Amino acid sequence: MKNPDLAVGAPDGVAGRLPSHADLNLLRTFLAVHRSGSFTAAAPLLGLSQPTVTAQIRTLEQQTGRELFTRLPRGVEPTPAAHELASQVAAPLDALAALEGGGPLSGHTSPVHLAGPSELLCVRVLPSLVPLVADGVRLRVAQGLTEPLLEEMRSGRHDLVIATRRPRGRALASVPLADEEYVLVAAPHWARRVAGHPEADDLCAALRDVPLVTYAEDLPIVRRYWRTVFGKPLTARAAVTVPNLYAVLSAVNSGAGHSVLPRSLCQEHLDSGRLTLLHTPEEPPLNTLFLVQRAGADANPDVVRVRDLLREAARDW
Repeated sequence: MKNPDLAVGAPDGVAGRLPSHADLNLLRTFLAVHRSGSFTAAAPLLGLSQPTVTAQIRTLEQQTGRELFTRLPRGVEPTPAAHELASQVAAPLDALAALEGGGPLSGHTSPVHLAGPSELLCVRVLPSLVPLVADGVRLRVAQGLTEPLLEEMRSGRHDLVIATRRPRGRALASVPLADEEYVLVAAPHWARRVAGHPEADDLCAALRDVPLVTYAEDLPIVRRYWRTVFGKPLTARAAVTVPNLYAVLSAVNSGAGHSVLPRSLCQEHLDSGRLTLLHTPEEPPLNTLFLVQRAGADANPDVVRVRDLLREAARDW
């Protein structure tokens, strides 16, 4: 079946190299593999056998003259050419599936691909989606930083992304989801030491002897807190750097030092007394979370259900 519209906007790219008789079934198979991450996972979504999926991808690679997937011990990794092709064909194929009202991409059998910060997914997002999972909605969840996740969404990898900033440009639709409050915390024995410091009236000075725990060498969250709350740049260096905010929480809870954390992540520890607030500013620093949706993703009715439930649940976050 001819589909010249798929090459619009990319005359020199992979989509521009597709033959005029490009088979939509090959492109549907390609998109399913790109989103699911493996030939094996894509096969039942398409109603095909795994060898058939493999053969179709090989045919499409021959037609485009480019390798689309790197074969891994478990699954496949899309190549840059695959990301480029996915960004061109995802929206048209999803729109076509919605018009047809059926087929493997119409949304009746496809899982919802959701991504966001790991801590937020575990503490807020996944508990909120339990009713939908019990009702048969299938989720494929990925974690990561906002910028890489948005790039993957642009290539069709994710349906919904919870981002820590609004995406630039108009290519990705987003709505504010919730405001996340950040708090300055430490274990109780460090809090007592700070309170008894000779310069206790100057919290920044009193914290100089307390180790700083952070998840990144450039201290983005802590720097922003200092700038917003204290009106001055942070001069301290990290004593402990760990991979994520869960690890920061674990280290601070164990007495390694102080840090700035999302209140949602450490509220239970504050309530139990395992952590202590070191400061209560009149206007605590907030970071707005955004719910970002890939163009055409609402062709899958389960994406709409997940999106709407998240927006409702976020009112109580």
